Amino acid sequence: MAASELYTKYARVWIPDPEEVWKSAELLKDYKPGDKVLQLRLEEGKDLEYSLDPKTKELPPLRNPDILVGENDLTALSYLHEPAVLHNLKVRFIDSKLIYTYCGIVLVAINPYEQLPIYGEDIINAYSGQNMGDMDPHIFAVAEEAYKQMARDERNQSIIVSGESGAGKTVSAKYAMRYFATVSGSASEANVEEKVLASNPIMESIGNAKTTRNDNSSRFGKYIEIGFDKRYRIIGANMRTYLLEKSRVVFQAEEERNYHIFYQLCASAALPEFKTLRLGNANYFHYTKQGGSPVIDGVDDAKEMVNTRQACTLLGISDSYQMGIFRILAGILHLGNVEFASRDSDSCTVPPKHEPLTIFCDLMGVEYEEMAHWLCHRKLATATETYIKPISKLHAINARDALAKHIYANLFNWIVDHVNKALHAAVKQHSFIGVLDIYGFETFEINSFEQFCINYANEKLQQQFNMHVFKLEQEEYMKEQIPWTLIDFYDNQPCINLIEAKMGVLDLLDEECKMPKGSDDSWAQKLYNTHLNKCALFEKPRMSNKAFIIKHFADKVEYQCEGFLEKNKDTVYEEQIRVLKSSKFKLLPELFQDEEKVLSPTSAAPSGRVPLTRMPVKPAKARPGQASKEHKKTVGHQFRNSLHLLMETLNATTPHYVRCIKPNDFKFPFTFDEKRAVQQLRACGVLETIRISAAGFPSRWTYQEFFSRYRVLMKQRDVLGDRKQTCKNVLEKLIQDKDKYQFGKTKIFFRAGQVAYLEKIRADKLRAACIRIQKTIRGWLMRKKYMRMRKAAITIQRHVRGYQARCYAKFLRRTRAAITIQKFQRMYVVRKRYRCMRDATIALQALLRGYMVRNKYQMMLREHKSVVIQKHVRGWLARRRYRRTLRAIVYLQCCYRRMMAKRELKKLKIEARSVERYKKLHIGLENKIMQLQRKIDEQNKEYKSLLEKMTALEVTYTTETEKLRGDVERLRLSEEEARSATSRVLSLQEEIAKLRTELHHTQAEKKSIEERADKYKHETEQLVSELKEQNSLLKTEKEELNRRIHDQAKEITESMERKLVEETKQLELDLNDERLRYQNLLNEFSRLEERYDDLKDEMNLMVSIPKPGHKRTDSTHSSNESEYTFSSEITEAEDLPLRMEQEPSEKKAALDMSLFLKLQKRVSELEQEKQSLQDELDRKEEQALRAKAKEEERPPIRGAELEYESLKRQELESENKKLKNELNELQKALTETRAPEVTAPGAPAYRVLLDQLTSVSEELEVRKEEVLILRSQLVSQKEAIQPKHTMTDATILLEDVQKMKDKGEIAQAYIGLKETNRLLESQLQSQRKSHENELESLRGEIQSLKEENNRQQQLLAQNLQLPPEARIEASLQHEITRLTNENLDLMEQLEKQDKTVRKLKKQLKVFAKKIGELEVGQMENISPGQIIDEPIRPVNIPRKEKDFQGMLEYKKEDEQKLVKNLILELKPRGVAVNLIPGLPAYILFMCVRHADYLNDDQKVRSLLTSTINGIKKVLKKRGDDFETVSFWLSNTCRFLHCLKQYSGEEGFMKHNTPRQNEHCLTNFDLAEYRQVLSDLAIQIYQQLVRVLENILQPMIVSGMLEHETIQGVSGVKPTGLRKRTSSIADEGTYTLDSIIRQLNSFHSVMCQHGMDPELIKQVVKQMFYIIGAVTLNNLLLRKDMCSWSKGMQIRYNVSQLEEWLRDKNLMNSGAKETLEPLIQAAQLLQVKKKTDEDAEAICSMCNALTTAQIVKVLNLYTPVNEFEERVLVSFIRTIQVRLRDRKDSPQLLMDAKHIFPVTFPFNPSSLALETIQIPASLGLGFISRV
Repeated sequence: MAASELYTKYARVWIPDPEEVWKSAELLKDYKPGDKVLQLRLEEGKDLEYSLDPKTKELPPLRNPDILVGENDLTALSYLHEPAVLHNLKVRFIDSKLIYTYCGIVLVAINPYEQLPIYGEDIINAYSGQNMGDMDPHIFAVAEEAYKQMARDERNQSIIVSGESGAGKTVSAKYAMRYFATVSGSASEANVEEKVLASNPIMESIGNAKTTRNDNSSRFGKYIEIGFDKRYRIIGANMRTYLLEKSRVVFQAEEERNYHIFYQLCASAALPEFKTLRLGNANYFHYTKQGGSPVIDGVDDAKEMVNTRQACTLLGISDSYQMGIFRILAGILHLGNVEFASRDSDSCTVPPKHEPLTIFCDLMGVEYEEMAHWLCHRKLATATETYIKPISKLHAINARDALAKHIYANLFNWIVDHVNKALHAAVKQHSFIGVLDIYGFETFEINSFEQFCINYANEKLQQQFNMHVFKLEQEEYMKEQIPWTLIDFYDNQPCINLIEAKMGVLDLLDEECKMPKGSDDSWAQKLYNTHLNKCALFEKPRMSNKAFIIKHFADKVEYQCEGFLEKNKDTVYEEQIRVLKSSKFKLLPELFQDEEKVLSPTSAAPSGRVPLTRMPVKPAKARPGQASKEHKKTVGHQFRNSLHLLMETLNATTPHYVRCIKPNDFKFPFTFDEKRAVQQLRACGVLETIRISAAGFPSRWTYQEFFSRYRVLMKQRDVLGDRKQTCKNVLEKLIQDKDKYQFGKTKIFFRAGQVAYLEKIRADKLRAACIRIQKTIRGWLMRKKYMRMRKAAITIQRHVRGYQARCYAKFLRRTRAAITIQKFQRMYVVRKRYRCMRDATIALQALLRGYMVRNKYQMMLREHKSVVIQKHVRGWLARRRYRRTLRAIVYLQCCYRRMMAKRELKKLKIEARSVERYKKLHIGLENKIMQLQRKIDEQNKEYKSLLEKMTALEVTYTTETEKLRGDVERLRLSEEEARSATSRVLSLQEEIAKLRTELHHTQAEKKSIEERADKYKHETEQLVSELKEQNSLLKTEKEELNRRIHDQAKEITESMERKLVEETKQLELDLNDERLRYQNLLNEFSRLEERYDDLKDEMNLMVSIPKPGHKRTDSTHSSNESEYTFSSEITEAEDLPLRMEQEPSEKKAALDMSLFLKLQKRVSELEQEKQSLQDELDRKEEQALRAKAKEEERPPIRGAELEYESLKRQELESENKKLKNELNELQKALTETRAPEVTAPGAPAYRVLLDQLTSVSEELEVRKEEVLILRSQLVSQKEAIQPKHTMTDATILLEDVQKMKDKGEIAQAYIGLKETNRLLESQLQSQRKSHENELESLRGEIQSLKEENNRQQQLLAQNLQLPPEARIEASLQHEITRLTNENLDLMEQLEKQDKTVRKLKKQLKVFAKKIGELEVGQMENISPGQIIDEPIRPVNIPRKEKDFQGMLEYKKEDEQKLVKNLILELKPRGVAVNLIPGLPAYILFMCVRHADYLNDDQKVRSLLTSTINGIKKVLKKRGDDFETVSFWLSNTCRFLHCLKQYSGEEGFMKHNTPRQNEHCLTNFDLAEYRQVLSDLAIQIYQQLVRVLENILQPMIVSGMLEHETIQGVSGVKPTGLRKRTSSIADEGTYTLDSIIRQLNSFHSVMCQHGMDPELIKQVVKQMFYIIGAVTLNNLLLRKDMCSWSKGMQIRYNVSQLEEWLRDKNLMNSGAKETLEPLIQAAQLLQVKKKTDEDAEAICSMCNALTTAQIVKVLNLYTPVNEFEERVLVSFIRTIQVRLRDRKDSPQLLMDAKHIFPVTFPFNPSSLALETIQIPASLGLGFISRV
């Protein structure tokens, strides 16, 4: 395909721009051949017409697709040209914050001017062992590649670091050296790698200075060779320096400084040791103040001085030499302040007693007059005589400066020499890696001799670089069998010839220097005459006759001739040097010793004479006659020789290139200046590399990569089984021009632009597919929308029609209802009219009838009223008397009640006002309300009773009135009496009047009383309501208070729970940290122990040569004697000197401080334990003495007891002999009969034996019952006999004897009496014993109570001084302590009782064994005839075969054989498959049990120590075998569990069977050895983790990241050169299935070995952590892995691992949680990353990732397809702002080497020890079961 065909509409191109160098634009229409103008639109939207060059008609360079922008390797770009390179670097540097980029074999490093967290030890570990193309570009990747190629190819390597001043060359070289120091380590204890790194601060202080471009610019070049031994460990280093900028010592430009060391000295002038140097501020000295910038921001010169001195000390420069160096440097500063006074134009003088010169002479140890004289004079020597000539002031100043430069240069070389001596390898160097830190191409406004030498060196390096690139390209083509066509590349040999050839610039300069009157002008004329118009690379400036121009590979440079001759000669007056050589100061003459020696050209450094290390190319030996010549060699000649030597060294090594780029001149962080960057890219050869690559076939794909990427362009029929043929067929269809590509053996080679064309076709195909997918989806969506609308329309119609039908039905219902309403309305009107007429008629009738009745009623009423008046008058007369009495009574009652009510009311008011009343109301308000209610009810009842009384009085009053009326009637009847009592009537009338008034008065009082009652009732009701309100308020307050109390209690509870949870978590974390710290100490100790063993072995091999006839001891025996003795915890004091004697003197090495502290702590614990044991021993001895004294007081009783014990022993021995005889007879009888039928269940002999056994068993039961009866009778007799009967009355005894006539009766009586006395004595003895024991226990209790009382009093006194809260807390604490102590005492008593019970059970079992079941042995070779012929006779009862106690017996001399067969030579695979898990542990424990049973302390300790040392030896020998390590971890844990399970401690015996409890250890407490075994198990676990890590490490990245588990999801992007030239050949890729298979293998092996389930969970958790950490670390260091599709792959892989956990029932092991950071990183790759809501979601989702990790993933996110979008910088800044307050670790990578602290939960075994059988395959026939 023609290149012009790619210039279509919307294609993007680069056009030149004066500001940005290159600008991006887009074609607005297709380009047609012949067009002179391109229609373009810039990115800012401006349209532009771009005119093509009419001569070349060269089109602007095309822009790469966005998918390729930001690639790790510039050679992966489809279009390889300057704008593409510049843009790719800018995108990576600005957007992704990536400073490293590959350009083929070159690493481009851009200085960020900011500290980045990408150089930590975790990053070093991540890059260690990785292929160069597998990780993101980094200086560590280049260093690892060099280190790996050195080890693989056994060829020396070089890393060439170049760049401008300020580009970061020194820092890059420093990091490369630090990588080597960290990865390789040193081969000896001298810490050579630390010394190599320590040389940097020294060289920076004396060779670096501040310039306008860099605050720490190296003003010299250096080549450091780091030497390695055969195991590729650092053994030494050597440094060569080039072209020190001596002129900086005496002159600095504006804003620049002298070398750092001068300012460090001035900043430290106040130190006591520097007082003699008489230094001051840097502005005081002429040599340090010229630049006007004595301080660097952020740099403390005093601190840097401390670092420099420390580095000098580390490199072996003593304090005296350091002070000598500082004296010389201070002298140079004082020399710079020396001034001269002119006498005339040709002479000058130093002022008398000039202070600076005086100080200089004092510091240098020279004579003042002599130095002052030769500073102003010089000596001229001719053939016949010598002249002393004065010099002018200007020449004197120049001579002074030359002397200062010379002294500094020699001091610099002396320091370099001493640094090399300190770094010199003690052993033979096998290979080396050189790091060249040299100045890059320089061009300034004024370029002088230094720039000329620098650019000359860069020309040589560029030539070597071009040849190397050309060679690599040729090798690649030849390797792939591609036709090699010569590529035209820039060869700078003509430029080099111009400089160094005969009659070249340097040659003419040296010739001019030899001329007596040579000058810069004459040299310039010679240059013009020799090269002008003859060499195309040499030009003369138009406006100058003292300058010349050379066309270098990077640019034209104009050099000013002024000063060339002087700098090339490097002249210094010989007399001044002679004065310095005569100095009394020892160090000063040393600086000038080398000048007297004859040095070869190859060993002369440009700035001094530094001895070099061994090189492959040997320099030619100098002739003796050359001494004066060699001494007079010019600087240019020396530099040329050293440069040739450097090129020979580089050509003899494999070079690696690092090009440092300075992004801007203002040192702004992450600011990219395109002009400066392009200038440096052109100068450093990066673009030349691109040009060479682009000239051939720059894009290269493997067939598999091409197939994976462009599978979408193939049809199904195009895909063949052969990938190579498939790719060929497809390419022939896609690209018609076959010159655009070539097929190699493993790769396809494309010309520039072809990959972009294929990408365009692929993108078009994908776009068409997307359009089809969109079309289909949109059609489906529209159909779905139509169906939804149709369904909605039908639904609406249905509802509308239903509504209309309902409306019509409603109309019909309304019509029918209206008719019904009308009917009823008309009926209602007619009925109403009828009713109205009827009502009117009835009303008229009623009125008429009423009128008539009312008239009749009025007449009757008048009659009735007259009767009523009479009745009332009569009643009034009687009531008047009653009312008077009643009124008086009522009045009195009212007054009294009022008075009482007022008192009560007052009391209530007082109580209501008081606070106490409210409290009482609050306490019992409801009761009081009830009381008030009852009181109101009582008052109402009283009121009702009063009303009833009042009505009764009224009735009485009425009856009285009736009586009075009767009296009036009688008075009427008797008129005579009335007349006679007229006066009486009048008085009665008056009384009636009075009664009326009284009646009115009573009525008024009644009314007032009623009003008062109503008022009182109202007030009472109001009071009740107020009380109710108060009650309700109090209730609400109470509820509120209760609610608050409840809430507070709830909050307090929650806070306490939270605090408890937090404290628990914190305690768990602290415990884990402490456990991790302890286990790390164990790991460090085991490492030191292994190191010690290795050193000891090496020492034995190298030093101790065995003499003839000398026999070496067994290594196993010696290791058993020596290893692990410190942790065997021997408490006996006599063993310590023995062990000390056994240890040879040469083993006394310096202990680790942590180990020493642990041992010291252990010694103190042992001393305390020894003291406690000594106290206990003293107490026991006292008790024994007391018991002995008491026993001496009662000798007869002890004798009787001994006699009884001897009888009992004799009986047992006789019984034992009888049983043995019976057993022997049975064995004899069984051996005599050989037929198996004899012992068969139906055989006669079997039946006889069974009958005999049954009879014996019955007889035994009878004997048991008799023994029990006799024992009970003896006990009853002992109880019946009182103590007073113990003394026999002599008289009674005599009478009985006299009565007994028969001697037999006397003998029987005597025997009975003797037995009785014996029983009584034994009873008395037992009673005394019990009494003494009780007395002793009571005394102990009294003593303990006294102690407790004293302690209680002390605690009480202490508590009384405490505040109340603390007192309560202390009392509670004391009570808890007391209860705990009581519990412990009770537990001890319980344990004693348990031990007693076990002891009694054992005794019972010993007796029961004698009468056990019969076990008939199998007998063979007995014929049936023998059975018939032999008579069946009864035999003695045979006994059961010995019941095993779960112990194994072995001899002491077989211990080593036991360890050898059971540990050292045991094959785990066979044991795990064929035998029970943990069998070696059980066997070892059973051996320990037997030694414990024998109470053999030495045997127990020896066996345990030998076991531990044997396990350690096996693991040291086969420590890289997972099965071996897993097997011994399982067995060590099982051995530890056995020691716990059978220790006899209550906590470990809960799950034991009674039989297992009998097997507990009885004599020794092995808790100390349990700790030792626990430590050993921790070490084995850590070794197991390292083994599985080494196995899993190669699989993780390939299986979790690189392999496509879901095929077709990840698209393969074009890769650069680095991916193709990996350091290690492909060994087969690992997949996720490989990882899962390996996990299955690990799990099955651990299960077969019987490892504890909890321990398996911890191992699985550790494995998953390693997988997650390594995967995440690689993800964070690989830009090509950070894409959406890769996130999907990772999540799928993690789900497969989770599925594996579920299958193995390990989900609760915590393994899934260790993958959480990886899961979140995968989710982060897949989530949307645009809006603020997305940022918030990311921040909440990624809680397991640190801020640095989140930002790194977002920066690295790279689209694989064009349809993905990049993450905007603004979005990343939003994330950073949101995560600003998160407090997490700034570390970028996870610690993949982290090992979780391991615990060994107690796991008792249900296996009975007595059932364990020892297989013959173990070769343990020398041990026997017991």
